[in-house]
Amino acid sequence: MKNYLKFISTLIIVLISTISKAAQPFITEDKNQNVMVLKEKSLSLSFWVNSNLDAGILRAVNNLQSDFEKVVGQRPIILNQNPNASSPLIIIGTIGSNSIIDDLIKQKKIEGKELKGKNEKFIIQQVKNPFKGVDEALVIAGSDKRGTIYGIYELSRQIGVSPWYYWADVPVKHKENIYFIKGVYTDGEPAVKYRGIFLNDEAPALSGWAKATFGGFNSKFYEKVFELVLRLKGNYMWPAMWGNAFYDDDAASGPLANEMGIVMGTSHHEPMALAQTDWRRYIKKNNLPNVWDYSKNKTVLDEFWKTGIQRSKNWEKLVTIGMRGDGDEAMSEGTNISLLENIVKEQRKIIEKETGQSANKTPQVWALYKEVQDYYDQGMRVPDDVILLFCDDNWGNVRKLPDLSKPLHKGGYGMYYHFDYVGGPRNSKWINISPIQRVWEQMNLSYENGVDKVWIVNVGDLKPMEFPISFFLDMAWNPKNFNSQNLFQYTESWAEEQFGSKYSKEIARLLNTYPKFNRRVTPEMLDSKTYSLENYNEFETVVNAYKNLALDAYRVYNELPNQYKDAYFQLVLYPIDACCNLYEMYFAQAKNKKLAAEKNSLANYYADEVKVKFDRDSILQNKYNNEIASGKWPHMMDQMRIGYKAWHDGPKNILPEVKYISNSEIVVPKVFVEKDGYVSINAEHFYKVNNSKKMHWEVIPDFGKTLSGITTFPQNSYSMSEDNVFVEYEINFASTGEFTVELLLAPTLNFNSNKGLRYEISFDGEKPQLVNFNGHYKGELGKWQAEHMIHSVTKHTILKSGKHTLRFRVLDPGIVLQKILIDTGGLKPSYLGAPESERIAE
Repeated sequence: MKNYLKFISTLIIVLISTISKAAQPFITEDKNQNVMVLKEKSLSLSFWVNSNLDAGILRAVNNLQSDFEKVVGQRPIILNQNPNASSPLIIIGTIGSNSIIDDLIKQKKIEGKELKGKNEKFIIQQVKNPFKGVDEALVIAGSDKRGTIYGIYELSRQIGVSPWYYWADVPVKHKENIYFIKGVYTDGEPAVKYRGIFLNDEAPALSGWAKATFGGFNSKFYEKVFELVLRLKGNYMWPAMWGNAFYDDDAASGPLANEMGIVMGTSHHEPMALAQTDWRRYIKKNNLPNVWDYSKNKTVLDEFWKTGIQRSKNWEKLVTIGMRGDGDEAMSEGTNISLLENIVKEQRKIIEKETGQSANKTPQVWALYKEVQDYYDQGMRVPDDVILLFCDDNWGNVRKLPDLSKPLHKGGYGMYYHFDYVGGPRNSKWINISPIQRVWEQMNLSYENGVDKVWIVNVGDLKPMEFPISFFLDMAWNPKNFNSQNLFQYTESWAEEQFGSKYSKEIARLLNTYPKFNRRVTPEMLDSKTYSLENYNEFETVVNAYKNLALDAYRVYNELPNQYKDAYFQLVLYPIDACCNLYEMYFAQAKNKKLAAEKNSLANYYADEVKVKFDRDSILQNKYNNEIASGKWPHMMDQMRIGYKAWHDGPKNILPEVKYISNSEIVVPKVFVEKDGYVSINAEHFYKVNNSKKMHWEVIPDFGKTLSGITTFPQNSYSMSEDNVFVEYEINFASTGEFTVELLLAPTLNFNSNKGLRYEISFDGEKPQLVNFNGHYKGELGKWQAEHMIHSVTKHTILKSGKHTLRFRVLDPGIVLQKILIDTGGLKPSYLGAPESERIAE
């Protein structure tokens, strides 16, 4: 019993544990005794900073100005002297920078030990009498540059500006009053030292958008990316590298990163702060051999690597060391460990010479990507200060972790993770396929096994990976905030931050479900053969699940206030609707293939459906690229996703192959097969029809509750015995015995002077049963009218299994037959009647 209570207690703690969106909430719109005024209608807010404020922090302060203006409609002013005693004041600074923060610490108004020597930590609190004549102020104090920046953006986030305000057009809600809840707030220090994203596989989508919007991957583009990373409390980046060279494309990009507080790196196969494109430009400019092989071209490579360190030596960075083959390929066969270790040794000599200090003073990382991990496993080692960057398998499955039972590498460990991948068996570049449950499980596994120096994730085009990016960087700040039971709570919190509380639960469910569906099979891997048409009704089941999800997504879209619809389309609706459309298209292709092989004319309907869905994919793409947010996102959904012929993508989507059946090929299956104890027949699917000179049968499409209805015309003509007007149905019975035949008829009344309407029904030429199904009607209201259907029942005996012929003959006009239900022992009650039975050809 004691152990049981302990288990329950632990479970309750887990279930009620909460996700903090950074520091605990400290902003409110409600005034009370425990708040400090930041903005009221009659008051203007000011910021106080030292005149020597770091340029990167000043950028964040300027953004905070803009954010307050978005929220309250008034831009705060920035002061560095003579604060207005009567106006709300926010003081911003960093410890150890000869700032007001140091003065407040000396006065014991801020607890200095909470900041001194800390990494990237902020404190936000109310301080009394910071200046003579000023009663109180809100203070944002950082332990260092990024700590101060994170504090600034935390305030911005809490007043209502999402980190995704630019990158996903999340609107900012206007507020009249803003109050700070008195207290001391911090989010502590980050658990992982370097936390960042890798823009990769960026053509044609992100590259097309960047060129159309900024003229390319230049400093104007990166300013927006860096700001996002900082707002998400990241600090590290690998830049776009497909034909791009971060430092060389725009000379302002390197200084900008350093100014804003972003630690720059280069990808796993681009050593010494240089891009692969730098190498191609370097050898072309200097007319040198293009030999990316250290054993054959050492001098040229050393000189090239020197340029990377020379250019970036004054900027904060994490230098990738080591070497892979050119173009992110494996090293040549026969590459030996001693050569690779010598490469690292020579690279570190270059670092020492160009920086003028010991190599261990420049942070370095060695990526154990693909075959490089094999070298590590075979005994290759690097100096103790270098971070070992483990990697997943490109699909989100961690390949290697430290062995905690053995001495650990002193430089520590990192993880290179993927939301996006170019490679076999197919690229995965288009849409989010990473449920945060899987991300959490693998990254928690990594963290629990000592991986806490670098977390870097390949995010492809950045959009549409917004939600998992937020999760990855939030988790990197403090993995202990997350557990298996509170991941949906995080999703709901994130949805609330973007769209408000009214729809947060439903939006969270949508965000939680679609990547789960996409993880079953990536959109690029999905095709008409993925799911089974025949077994367990699998394909139709998964398609219907996606269709229901899309329907729910549209319901929310239609109810959301207009200002949220652009953001919702990007973050929720497009990923769901476009993927659902893909599922419907491949399902239609699967049906087309099956029915075409059976020479069934319905194959042509599904062929048309494939084309409709293919065209709709382009319509959705165009809406994303050119319509939402006033056409802000050109090319952003240009990534191919339909028609892969190999592992790599092509320049455009390819219409899936379909087959049309000509009239001469059509074989119409007409024999109904008993299954599960019943036979269900839509009336228009007769095997044979018999008309007379004065009467004929017609199908009335879409009549009644089910597929259609059949009746005789003209409607004033009565059948005589010689007319013999009937339809017949062929049925293959597996069982024998007395069966009930139920006809679903339109609720036509006995309009013929109450005589009633008559039909005959029989099997296999037996004496027909004559049925008058409404002659007894007296004009009372009842079930017929309420159900819009008359159920007419007869009983028949079938003595032998096999094929039998059911004949239905009318004796009066106005009888409309919609459906036939034959109960052979297993028919279950239903309002519309059982679905139609399978038909086979003779």
